[in-house]
Amino acid sequence: MRFTTPAIILSLRPHGEHGAVLRVMTPEHGLQAAYVRGARGRRMRPVLLAGNLVEATLRARTDTQLPQATVELLHSRAPLLAEPLPAAAIDWATALTTTALPEAQPYRRLYSALDGLLAAVEAAPAASGWGAALVRYELLLLAELGFGLDLDRCAVSGDAEDLIAVSPRSGRAVSAAEAEPYLGKLLPLPRFVREGGIASWADILDGLTLSGHFLLRDVVTDRSATVADARGRLVERMRRAAGPG
Repeated sequence: MRFTTPAIILSLRPHGEHGAVLRVMTPEHGLQAAYVRGARGRRMRPVLLAGNLVEATLRARTDTQLPQATVELLHSRAPLLAEPLPAAAIDWATALTTTALPEAQPYRRLYSALDGLLAAVEAAPAASGWGAALVRYELLLLAELGFGLDLDRCAVSGDAEDLIAVSPRSGRAVSAAEAEPYLGKLLPLPRFVREGGIASWADILDGLTLSGHFLLRDVVTDRSATVADARGRLVERMRRAAGPG
């Protein structure tokens, strides 16, 4: 096996005295793990940061062998790691991706969405500019793993208009008329999730409540408490950034 590909750095785990096992997201080969020699040296440390875009060449003699990788930096997002909210967003998005996805399965839409999310975090002056992209990435990941929500029609009436909530059990949308008696038990469905466009802080936080419920129920679960903690830190920082109300 040998291929060269653009890749997004997801995680790095020390292995041996100087090396590390790297996990990356690639457009055509999905999640890949590989050993990088000298990964903890002065030259490579700033290259192998979560969120960075690199060109990676992976080589292995057999399909069962852990590949070895050489990595060249294409684009660094290191400056973002000094800012609490962007750093928390990168930490969560990369941790979720490396935890949730099976290895070596192509998820081209997820690769593009993760790359777009990281670019939005980098470009936007505030978290309100990339919060909607984060919600969309979480919902896309759910859908790609087979846990997608049914937001096209009301679960009760079949109507496609005025959908404002989601059942926390079935993941199906509910219209305003049908939701009224059960609002305290349903999850919010902000308009931007179905229709796109600009999202307010309130909409973003509602979107994170929606996607977070199903992520923590169906994907992260008890096997990855540290990953759930990363999301909790991010959401708490975003609530503080949104301010009162």
